[in-house]
Amino acid sequence: MKSFFGHPPGLATLFFTEMWERFSYYGGRAMLILYMTAAVVGENPGLGLTVMEAGALYGLYTAVVYMTNLPGGWIADKFIGARNAVFYGGCIIALGNLMLAAPFGLPSFYSGLGLIAIGTGLLKPNVSTMVGSLYGQGDVRRDSAFSIFYMGINLGAFLAPLIAGYFGQNVNWRTGFLVVAIGMVLGLFQYKLGAKHLGDAGKLVRSGVPGEHEKQQKALRTGMLGALIAVIILLAVHFTGIMPLTVVSVSDLVGILLLVIPVVYFGFLFTKGGFDAAEKKRIVAIIIFYLAAALFWSAFEQAGSTLTLFADRNTHNSFLGMEFPSTWWQSINALFIIVLSGVFAWLWLKLNKMKMEPSTPMKFAIGLLLVGVGFLILVPAAIIIEKTGNRVGIHWLLMLYFIHTVGELFLSPVGLSAMTKLAPARIVGQMMGIWFLGAATGNFIGGRVGGMFESFPLKNIFLAIFIFSLVASLVMFLLVPWMKRLMGEVK
Repeated sequence: MKSFFGHPPGLATLFFTEMWERFSYYGGRAMLILYMTAAVVGENPGLGLTVMEAGALYGLYTAVVYMTNLPGGWIADKFIGARNAVFYGGCIIALGNLMLAAPFGLPSFYSGLGLIAIGTGLLKPNVSTMVGSLYGQGDVRRDSAFSIFYMGINLGAFLAPLIAGYFGQNVNWRTGFLVVAIGMVLGLFQYKLGAKHLGDAGKLVRSGVPGEHEKQQKALRTGMLGALIAVIILLAVHFTGIMPLTVVSVSDLVGILLLVIPVVYFGFLFTKGGFDAAEKKRIVAIIIFYLAAALFWSAFEQAGSTLTLFADRNTHNSFLGMEFPSTWWQSINALFIIVLSGVFAWLWLKLNKMKMEPSTPMKFAIGLLLVGVGFLILVPAAIIIEKTGNRVGIHWLLMLYFIHTVGELFLSPVGLSAMTKLAPARIVGQMMGIWFLGAATGNFIGGRVGGMFESFPLKNIFLAIFIFSLVASLVMFLLVPWMKRLMGEVK
């Protein structure tokens, strides 16, 4: 292969690696809460967890998947290189999915989720880093390359629920998890076959500073020892009866961590970071964007919990007389992203030329409003279900997913860009990690809200999410002038 859409052939290798990794993640995510809540006996047995337990576990898993991106990037940079991290991560993900497919009950299931989280932390941040490494400084193709790469992400997210979800719901859940494991293995094969096109991208660069390698090794050993001690303490308090560990209690601990980590981190930046007044103003802007993003994802990521249960239990999943699995709904967002991304890229350019493009804080406010409006649309559907006991048509969820996708395009790409532009140069990498931490917080909250599916009337849940998002949006609207001043010259 001489080129890939005018780009280095190595981009094709990374495109398909990430496509299959996202196939693995989104295929598993589409089935996860349905498998956990399915009865242990029947035509397609599951784990028999309560919705509350399943929601807590779903939120815990998806949060940890994003949290592992932080150490995953650090391990690659300091010890094994991005190229090895991607391969090892893919192997661990494939093994994790095989554990989910194994008929060994909850121990196998928990182990599988843990392995997938670890593997994703190694693969996901580093495959993106390698895309940038294919291009020299000033290469005008770089932005286009990431657009193509982003298309691979959405292609995997679109195909996975259609294929894995079909096998999971129509054959059995374990076959569905086996399908996503096979997808990751295919990604690994093509990654190895295409490695010859990657040049030096992803190879470990050793620091030339004397003693630096030894310091890094010591930091790694200290981190591993700390993690081991934490696990031993948790097991001790569990088996001694001091605090028996349950899915919900472990999830609560992670929730506390998600609150404490950003508070401690930003507090350190302000007191010990050594930043000047202008940099501190931009860090305040970053904090507000971080909070807004976490609130947005907490509503948006109901897709894998609350909305999956709504699609499965309360929606008549039929189109032109053809029944389809409820997991297929998880493909809709990716499909809308593929269709609308180009439209929004054109729209921002057009509005910019007309000097009418909304500012980044305004885009955040609009994104928060739209994610709330999506849930407001479902309130009448929930009332119909409550009054008639019947399932509702697919148009309700179609409207929600369309509006949510538009909201995502207002907030997600511009938020990532704002983080890189606002962060002081020496902490840009850390700010990318903080952005992932916001997504982790949103996923965690999304899972916990999903656990309330059977505890409260649906209309109340949907209305509460709308009000929550509306208030956040109004606050962001009011903060726009102040945010512009904090951002200074950054647009």
